[in-house]
Amino acid sequence: MQHAAPFSAPEKRLKLPEFVAMLAFLFATVAFSIDAMLPALPEYARLMTPDAPNRAQLILTSFVAGMGIGTLFAGPISDAIGRKPAITIGIMIYVLAAIAAIFAQSLEALLIARFVQGLGVAGPRIVGLALVRDLYAGREMARITSLVMMIFILVPAMAPLLGAIIIDLAGAQGVFGAFVVFGMIGLIWVNLRQAETLPPERRRPARIAPMLEATRELIADRQVVLSTIVMTLGFGQMFALLSAAQQLFGVTYGRGEEFPLWFAAMALLSGSGTVLNAVYVVRFGMRRIARWAYAMQIVVSGVALLLMASGALPPRAEFALFFFWATSVFFMAGVTFGNLNALALQNMGHIAGIAASVIAAASTIGAVAIAAPVGLMFDGTALPIVGATLFCSALAWWLMRGLID
Repeated sequence: MQHAAPFSAPEKRLKLPEFVAMLAFLFATVAFSIDAMLPALPEYARLMTPDAPNRAQLILTSFVAGMGIGTLFAGPISDAIGRKPAITIGIMIYVLAAIAAIFAQSLEALLIARFVQGLGVAGPRIVGLALVRDLYAGREMARITSLVMMIFILVPAMAPLLGAIIIDLAGAQGVFGAFVVFGMIGLIWVNLRQAETLPPERRRPARIAPMLEATRELIADRQVVLSTIVMTLGFGQMFALLSAAQQLFGVTYGRGEEFPLWFAAMALLSGSGTVLNAVYVVRFGMRRIARWAYAMQIVVSGVALLLMASGALPPRAEFALFFFWATSVFFMAGVTFGNLNALALQNMGHIAGIAASVIAAASTIGAVAIAAPVGLMFDGTALPIVGATLFCSALAWWLMRGLID
């Protein structure tokens, strides 16, 4: 185990179970903000864009785009002022934007509010990762991240169901009220319980020159570049599935009313990926496990694409195949993302905040560039999403040859 500085000695830390739970809650702010919106998309499509219902997917991708841009600033700000103040500022922006979204009267206004909400959520998402890097490195960091993901997976599993319950009680706008509550819980938890992990003597002023210097260092590092591209491909296929999930379950397979339950089952089953990674990552290494996961996805997506395109399967069998395939996409995410982040940050402890920001920004914005057009290609079948996943996974598997564990 590697420690960043005397300030982050064990007596200054939360006990590991609470530390993991707190980080899981911070990271889950992103998942909750996306997945709890899924049941509300048909209502917003009906109210705000009835002539082009696919545009309702932009409620998700605008949030992700804002998050991607926000990550460019969250890390450097945390390097300059400390981890806790940066998380606090981010959550406050997130909460205020959620309040604005409640009163949005048009799709454009809602998309702006969601974009700003994404800017804010970059605080807990990226600074939380830098906070982990302050305390851990390498495979130990990957293990901690996997433990966080084991708890985190419960949020996307339950979020659509909670979103549906909230919509029944308070309408689609009520989901944004839940975001306010969720954000405030995270804000209070961090400020009351977590010690600052970046002491003043290790902070870096948020000046353009140091940021450009750090960015050049990242771009020159082959490990960082390849890890970031692979993460982009992984995020892209996952966000494309999320964007179209409500339509796929509801329109393609006629299970719209059951969607929250199917989504919960899918998320819980795929959560086994994080458990397996936490158990085996120290033994087998980050690169090998992530590459195995992409190889698995190539096989599953290739078989699914062939069978779906053939039209030979009866409806029940095709839905079973789709459900298995969708679960495999989330399983792959649980196995790969923590490892890829750890691989990218492995040699960047001295600029962890900026590194986390640039890597996450590039992978997230790139993922939106993949997910938005793929999601808008929805044609009543799963073929565009499955085909895009096959292509992204194959390219990611090939690129991972150049990574070093």
